[in-house]
Amino acid sequence: MILNKIISAKKEEVAYLKQTRPLLEIKSAIHDLPPLRDFRNAIKGHVCAIIAEVKRRSPSKGILREDFNHIKIASVYEKYGAAAISVLTDQKFFGGNARYLADIKETVHLPLLRKDFIIDPYQIYETRSLNGDALLLIAGILEKEQLREYIRLSEYLGLSALVEVHFKEDLEKALDSGANIIGINNRNLSTFSTELNTSLNLIPHIPADKIIISESGIHMRDDIETLMKAGIHAFLIGEILMRSENIGEKLSELLGKL
Repeated sequence: MILNKIISAKKEEVAYLKQTRPLLEIKSAIHDLPPLRDFRNAIKGHVCAIIAEVKRRSPSKGILREDFNHIKIASVYEKYGAAAISVLTDQKFFGGNARYLADIKETVHLPLLRKDFIIDPYQIYETRSLNGDALLLIAGILEKEQLREYIRLSEYLGLSALVEVHFKEDLEKALDSGANIIGINNRNLSTFSTELNTSLNLIPHIPADKIIISESGIHMRDDIETLMKAGIHAFLIGEILMRSENIGEKLSELLGKL
């Protein structure tokens, strides 16, 4: 199963990073960094807020964009109305790089979400050191106590934590752990298939005071309007933007501006 391979590789990666850049070094560097941008407020209160994703490839679809330039793509997202930007930083399976966060932060003014497989507190400190404003925590790969600890640590460092769920059991774990931003991933991480009904089925179980984001499997404005009617007003979209010949035009279409 691809998820097991990703987690196994991530454990090796984190162990290597701890040797090459010890946690104490990262903690020391954090003290001199500027304040973070407010990811939570950037995506709340909109009729339609899109978190546009910078994503080179995926394990199931391969290369998504041949002419990939993370800085140029992020700049287009900002120009055409994205509320925030998601940055894939996993290198082995998604062709990302942790340095993309720092590169993009120097170019655009939107909050940045680090999207990776966070399995160790080290990665949370690393996210802050790279000037990420928010990070993804996947409920399905963390124990409840781990998730609670990681949310608290993120908040302590000033990071917004987007807690991703796919099943009702994930959602219960996220809510019990104190998550305030819930991302419903329409993609099953075991099979990588997508189904928009995942969002539609889970939204009735989420308290009204939570920010809800629908992730994956969104291809057209009709998909967004279906989800908006159900009460979802924030969307994380990557693949269809990466595959579009004109990224700005596609983002405008998804936002309902065309």
